[in-house]
Amino acid sequence: MTIENLSCNKSFEGWHKQYSHHSDTLNCSMRFAIYLPPQASNGKKVPVLYWLSGLTCTDENFMQKAGAQRIAAELGIAIVAPDTSPRGDDVADDEGYDLGKGAGFYVNATQAPWNRHYQMYDYVLHELPRLIESMFPVSDRRAIAGHSMGGHGALVLALRNPERYRSVSAFSPISNPVNCPWGKKAFTAYLGKDTAAWADYDASLLMRQASQFVPALVDQGEADDFLTEQLRPEMLEAAAGSSGYPLALHRREGYDHSYYFIASFIEQHLRFHAEHLSR
Repeated sequence: MTIENLSCNKSFEGWHKQYSHHSDTLNCSMRFAIYLPPQASNGKKVPVLYWLSGLTCTDENFMQKAGAQRIAAELGIAIVAPDTSPRGDDVADDEGYDLGKGAGFYVNATQAPWNRHYQMYDYVLHELPRLIESMFPVSDRRAIAGHSMGGHGALVLALRNPERYRSVSAFSPISNPVNCPWGKKAFTAYLGKDTAAWADYDASLLMRQASQFVPALVDQGEADDFLTEQLRPEMLEAAAGSSGYPLALHRREGYDHSYYFIASFIEQHLRFHAEHLSR
């Protein structure tokens, strides 16, 4: 597999690098960022946290704004941040910020024209880890996390594939997309009007039915403008209560939906993942 290095920056004795590669899954060129902690320079394979970003974001938002590198360097964890959707001139798009490029929702689209490129679920689950584990000094010990749309994606991937991830965390996830405007718009476009097909991508529904558990941590700001209409964390709490799922959900007074919120609590999330990745 051929990848092209786009940038390289030293950070806390490790390296932040940005790459592009052709994705067979998405049928286009994709970009991702990776932070390799200093431990990876000593011939040691380090565990990986996959970070999924939210609407309108790319691989750059988290890496530049979250301040995660210092703690990742201390803990010896690599961080991989893919883009949030396929890109390119021939990739289907929409005028709205919440559909199309920058809004892949981490699903496998079944409806035209989206199904030609929008297979983000398979890309994050299979193709990207194969590439990372073959090209970089990392192990197959994986955790997954994300923000907003990416929090939705991280929870869904972990809930549906508990054997692949040691832990999962999310900031302000879209917890019940089948019942919110963002989710209804995206799922109708990508998956069609049959709402039965939507259930495979709803964290609250999946958590309610779960029988295999991945330790889960969620932080939600109480001053988040999207809290009531779009995010609905109470649905995730109810689902965890119903199935006995090991979910720790913290409501943070005064915090909003921004990267100021993520930067405030990213250390706790990384230490949470480190604990489970080391087992």
